[in-house]
Amino acid sequence: MDIVLINGSIVGTNTKVAIEHTKNTFAKNYPNHNLTIIDLADYDLPFSDGRHYFEYGGDAKEVTTKIMEADAIIIGTPVFQASIPGTLKNLFDLLPVDALRNKTVSMIVTAGTAKHFLMIEQQLKPILAYMKAQIVTTYVFIEEQDMIGEDIINDDITFRLERLTEDTVTIHEAFLKVQEAQDALYDF
Repeated sequence: MDIVLINGSIVGTNTKVAIEHTKNTFAKNYPNHNLTIIDLADYDLPFSDGRHYFEYGGDAKEVTTKIMEADAIIIGTPVFQASIPGTLKNLFDLLPVDALRNKTVSMIVTAGTAKHFLMIEQQLKPILAYMKAQIVTTYVFIEEQDMIGEDIINDDITFRLERLTEDTVTIHEAFLKVQEAQDALYDF
């Protein structure tokens, strides 16, 4: 299984720490899976201008191709002004509408306050549903108080990140079985 972990911001460290922790959890518990981190800070993505994704070159082509070739995606994002960062929205805009079809997508969100959990429900999940993702409904929400520097200090967050990796793999495998059963109904 090819898993892409996305850091949806070009600034800050909390989301990067959570993504790295999740990558290490995947590597420990599922060593046979291929893991790739896309840290948007490491790429020079153009602003989406409405072209088809295949008309872009350079970093845009590389990032969109990695995402569309993945089986599962973990999106990590901070909350900026009660919304997703513009860099993450731009990434979604660079992708075609059905770019996440048949992909299992999980979410990790870092925020300064618990009130920002609504961003996930009212903004991020609808975008992912529109792009046809198989959404892992449970997500990990991490507040400032759960971290000190580059350490996650809340054991519940560590447990929930581990559970998120399990749920991502389990839901993807279940989706594949359902898809195989549906395909078996057709006689060609």
